[in-house]
Amino acid sequence: MVTRKITDEQLQQELNAGLGPTEIAKKYNMSRRNVQLRSARLAKKGVGHGNDPVISKRVADGFGIKRVSALVRGNGEEVLTWVITEQDKERQLEAMHAVIDGMKSDITPVSAVPPPKKRQNEKLLNLYTVSDFHLGMLAWADESGDDWDMKIAEDLFSKWFDAAFQKAPDAGVGVINLLGDFAHFDSLDAVTPASGHVLDADTRYQKLVRYMIRMVRRVVNMALVKHKSVRLLIVQGNHDESGMIWLAEMFNTLYDNEPRVFVDTSPDVYKMVQHGKTTLFFHHGHKARFDAIEPVMIAKFRKAFGESVYSYAHVGHLHHQKIVESRNMIVEQHRTLAAKDAYASRGGWMSGRSANVITYSAEYGEVARLTISPEML
Repeated sequence: MVTRKITDEQLQQELNAGLGPTEIAKKYNMSRRNVQLRSARLAKKGVGHGNDPVISKRVADGFGIKRVSALVRGNGEEVLTWVITEQDKERQLEAMHAVIDGMKSDITPVSAVPPPKKRQNEKLLNLYTVSDFHLGMLAWADESGDDWDMKIAEDLFSKWFDAAFQKAPDAGVGVINLLGDFAHFDSLDAVTPASGHVLDADTRYQKLVRYMIRMVRRVVNMALVKHKSVRLLIVQGNHDESGMIWLAEMFNTLYDNEPRVFVDTSPDVYKMVQHGKTTLFFHHGHKARFDAIEPVMIAKFRKAFGESVYSYAHVGHLHHQKIVESRNMIVEQHRTLAAKDAYASRGGWMSGRSANVITYSAEYGEVARLTISPEML
C-alpha cells in the first residue's frame, strides 16, 4: 500500500474539521499512530490542538504547549479548555543569546596592564579551583552549622584568593577555574533550572549578578599581577546553566584588549587546558557521572589526550573530595568553600570545606598542592 503524503497544514485542517486520528489515517493511508504523533508535535509547537485552532493564540511568546485538558459533556461538546504551557528552551536560549550580544556591544574593554616584573617559572601552571560556591544561597547556622549569605560569601571569596595568590608558586600561567554552581540560582525565580526545586535564596537575581561580576573581575585583575598569562574557565553547573554563559561572554568582551587574558567561551560543558605534556579536563559533574568522566574526556579531546603524558580531570557537584587514579588519568572531585544549606544538612551530607591551588609542570604533571579552608582565613 502506498502512503499518501500529508502536510502539517493539511493535517491541522483535517483536525479542525473534526476528523479523528482513525478517519485521517484511513483517508491518507497512514497508520493511526503516525497521525497521533504528528498531531502531538503540532500541539507542542503551539500550532493548535485537535479541533481547536485558537489554542496557539493563548501561548505566550517564549513558551510552548505542554498539554491541553478539556471538560467535555456527554454529547462530546467541549465546555472548558485548559492550556498548560512550559518554557520553550530553544526560544529562551535564543532570547538569552540576543541579550548577551546586546550587552557585549555596550561594554568598553579595559586597557591592558603591564605583566608582573617578578621572575616567573614559565613551565608552571597554577590551577585555582572554586567549585559549587553557591553565591546567593542562604544558610542559618542554628539549622545547618554555618551562616551563609551574600556578604559572607564575597568576603570569603576575596580572602581565599588573597591567600592563594600570596602563597602559591610564581607560575607563568594562572587558571581561574569556577567549576560550576558559582551562582545558587539562575533566574528571577530561586529554583533549579531543570527540576524547579525551590532554593533558599538570600537575594534578588539582579543583585546576585552585580556581585558575580564584581567578584570575578577583582580576581582576574589580581591574577594579572601574579601571572604572565591568565585563563578564566567559567563552567556551567546544574544551578547556573545560563548565567555562566553570559558571565563568560561578558568577561571575554571586557578583556578583549588584554592579550594576557583568555576566557573560554566554548558552549560545551566539558573544558580542556593543555600545558606542555600535561592536560587538564573540566566538567561540573551534573551531566557525566564520576565514573564516566575519563572515557568522556578521552572521546571529546582525543588529540590533546594523545599528546599528553599526564592527564587530570576535575569535577565538582557532590561537594566532597574524591580522587581516583586509573591507567589513563587522575579524576578529582572537589570540595566546596560554601556552607551547607538546609537541604544538605538535613540529608546528612557533611563534607568538609576547602579549595585547592594545584601547581602543574609542563614536564612532570602535578608538582605541588595548596589547600586553604575557611578556618585558615
